[in-house]
Amino acid sequence: MHTRRFLLAGGAALASTGYSFNAFARKVRGGAAHAHAPAAAAATQPAPVPETPAITPVGPVDTVARWACILDYNSGATLLEKAADERMPPSSLTKMMTAYVTFTMLKSGRLKLDQTLPVSEKAWRMQGSRMFVPLGQSVSVEDLIQGMVIQSGNDACVVLAEGISGSEEQFVALMNEMAGKLGLTNSHFLNATGWPADGHYMSARDVAYLALRLIHDFPEYYHYFSEKEFFFNKIRQENRNALVVKGLADGLKTGHTDAGGFGLCASSEREGRRVILALNGMPTSNVRARESERLMGWAFANFESAKILSKGDVVEQAPVWMGQVQTVPLVVAQDFTMLLPHGWRNSTHVSLDYQGPLAAPLKQGQPAGQLTVLLPGGRQALVPVVVGQDVPALGVLGRAARRLHL
Repeated sequence: MHTRRFLLAGGAALASTGYSFNAFARKVRGGAAHAHAPAAAAATQPAPVPETPAITPVGPVDTVARWACILDYNSGATLLEKAADERMPPSSLTKMMTAYVTFTMLKSGRLKLDQTLPVSEKAWRMQGSRMFVPLGQSVSVEDLIQGMVIQSGNDACVVLAEGISGSEEQFVALMNEMAGKLGLTNSHFLNATGWPADGHYMSARDVAYLALRLIHDFPEYYHYFSEKEFFFNKIRQENRNALVVKGLADGLKTGHTDAGGFGLCASSEREGRRVILALNGMPTSNVRARESERLMGWAFANFESAKILSKGDVVEQAPVWMGQVQTVPLVVAQDFTMLLPHGWRNSTHVSLDYQGPLAAPLKQGQPAGQLTVLLPGGRQALVPVVVGQDVPALGVLGRAARRLHL
């Protein structure tokens, strides 16, 4: 007999790994580079920002960003999106992929932080934002990483690319290969810097997901994104990420070209929750700073991660067939929490599905069914339930007596 039992209406607030308010499509688009490129390099002005607001689980939210995506780090839930899968010029947000490839080489032992790489004339001549590497000399990998992520140095990117792969072109092949492995289906790279080029693009969702992977995969190197300034070649430069400078985020990158406008990817952790924000297509650096701070605050203020059930909680006494006891507790197999908008607890419904009666013998921890948590709008999450204790089967005489009784 199949049993579906209604357990709870209201009081649910959860954050389970793999759950998302919207399908978390890991797609790829493209962009330009924190080239901080001069106007002559990309004369096309960004198109006007569409009037349509961003989509969120709590309703539409206005933003001046042309492209936007905000993710919850722990669950992968999409908290806000606006043209999040549209191809855009990513400018220096590209350098996050250059950093990902570099960190991969470091973690595998194929590159060392104290290793030095030679500065080619191509790298030395790079325009846009630079760390001012000296021609004909060598620079340590650690200095190049800092020059890339703090000063957004296009020259640092080229030195790293040439030192790792022999040429920037071969390094770009690694970037695109890595994008495929990460599932960035809306990203394609033509250089390591994000310098404007037709066919070089990312999507806001890809930028946000790449940030998530940088934080998750390379915790030992992520701290470079949070450094507020860097001195090199007797030049002091400040991190261009206003949220990092103000202590409101611990990474990651900014970007700007005429074609793509001003962009930013930032991440912040507060009270055990981490949020990742990717915005692009804003008209000025001041607007970028204000809008990113506003939306980061919005993401933390409007959602909560709360536990609804704990591992071992009894949710039902299920009937047992031919067991030495007539019922057995069904218990939650794991802690069950979910990221929810504030105020959604009272609109959450929980029900239990299992096949009953359960035939003895039964083993503690044996799968027995699942809880379904239904959220407004038809979204749902599932959590398994298991048998809470061993139940031996009746012996021959006991089974015969039970049959006679029935």
